[in-house]
Amino acid sequence: MEFKANSGIWGTMFGVPCIVADNFLKLATGDQIKVLLYILRHSGKSCTDSEIAANTGLTPQQAGEAVMFWHQANVLVQDTPAPVTGNSIMTPLAAPKSEPDVQQPVRQTAVPEHQRQNLSSSEIAELMKNSADIAELFKMAENILGILNHTRQNSLIWMFSYLGLKKEVIITLLAYCASIDKTNAGYIEKIAADWSENEINDLTAAQEEVSRLNESRNYISQIMRTFEMKRRPTSKQMEIISQWKNIGFNMDLIHYAYEKTIERIDKLSFEYINRILLSWRDSGFSTVQDVKNAEADYKKNKKSGSKDSGDDFDVDKYKIFINNF
Repeated sequence: MEFKANSGIWGTMFGVPCIVADNFLKLATGDQIKVLLYILRHSGKSCTDSEIAANTGLTPQQAGEAVMFWHQANVLVQDTPAPVTGNSIMTPLAAPKSEPDVQQPVRQTAVPEHQRQNLSSSEIAELMKNSADIAELFKMAENILGILNHTRQNSLIWMFSYLGLKKEVIITLLAYCASIDKTNAGYIEKIAADWSENEINDLTAAQEEVSRLNESRNYISQIMRTFEMKRRPTSKQMEIISQWKNIGFNMDLIHYAYEKTIERIDKLSFEYINRILLSWRDSGFSTVQDVKNAEADYKKNKKSGSKDSGDDFDVDKYKIFINNF
């Protein structure tokens, strides 16, 4: 007896969310996949536990547990105010009305806090049992953070399952946060959400981002030491520091501008220092020696009887002098 493919069955199709294929093929059991496929096939129709059980060969209890799994994964939403367990009625999340001709990669973004699920200890244990990735992630995280409490476990699952960050990326993030002594879940999750949004989701990209963050922190620390600051810079000051770093001002030049500012107004002013630095940049000076050479030439060409430049330093006059020079 010979068989051939029945091309007629391709006449109708239904979609499966990318997050299922991307993140849940290892997490979900066979029964859970069966239940989801049945519900997706009947998209738009309310499905009860009994109906799902009758069409999948499961018991109503098994069907209800599978529905709960996909509900907690935010793949299914509750269609009525009835409890999720028992005779629950669930529907898939609404799908786009039309598909593009060429399918684009789907990137998961941070799930709003109110949509996140707080898994119980037994549910987390079940995930660890069914997912080698989750179990390995927990083990590596414990080496960095110590024993994981319930909050940390939920946080790691959220980053892995919802944000879609890879294990090695999450571990790189945890190691960075531990190195700067900021290991509270909120701080780690904020960076994780930023990485997910900016598609930092492979080991190379994560390591490059950590290097950038460390370089930025070191630059800020140098600024604080140079300016003898005892508190962290404000948001506005951080913007100016970021501008200096992007321009490439070296620390010696910044320190010289700081000294000029203290001489003139006897206080720390980021705005004043910034104006000096920008005037030097506009004049083509990139080192302290460049500035001192210009100052020396200026003194030589001053008219007889004029005040010493060090006694009459003004940013606007200084900028005019520098630009004219």
